[in-house]
Amino acid sequence: MRTIVLFAGCLFLLTSIASAQNFRGLDQSPLDMAYYPDNFAHDRESGDEAVLKVIYSRPQLKGREMFGEKVPYGKVWRTGANEATEIKVYEDVTIGGKTLPAGHYALFTIPNEDEWTVIFNSALDYWGAYSYDESNDVLRATASVSSLDEPVEAFTIQFDDAGSGKAMMRIAWDQTVAELPIVVND
Repeated sequence: MRTIVLFAGCLFLLTSIASAQNFRGLDQSPLDMAYYPDNFAHDRESGDEAVLKVIYSRPQLKGREMFGEKVPYGKVWRTGANEATEIKVYEDVTIGGKTLPAGHYALFTIPNEDEWTVIFNSALDYWGAYSYDESNDVLRATASVSSLDEPVEAFTIQFDDAGSGKAMMRIAWDQTVAELPIVVND
């Protein structure tokens, strides 16, 4: 009996080692997430509750020119890498004067030089923007665009507190930042 247990243990160990050798490694565009308010994720003692959470993949610049080149102007973009970016809205918010109901949405953008269209779409779990369907758009809003002095290497989405129940969603990469004001409804 002891021989069988020893044999089974060795077989398990060899199988585990072989499986580990086939592990594909880290994704080149790892997942990240951002919350509003930001201290929700870092200071649970604050008593703040999450209003927004965005989950996205972070491609790297790697010396490439992004907007207008790798990410073409005027076309729907997944807003990051891999699967389409997703945003969870925990309570109704107002964006561009329109109400976005609490829910879970895909976040697409249409980058342009002077402004971006930010799209909240009800279809989830899609790779990229290949299956994007405008008929599933729940809300579209316009984000202002400005240039940064220093390039942002890793694609980044963050929320900043803009005071008085307002948040600013910032989407930055390369030397571009798009900003979308969001009002938290009470």
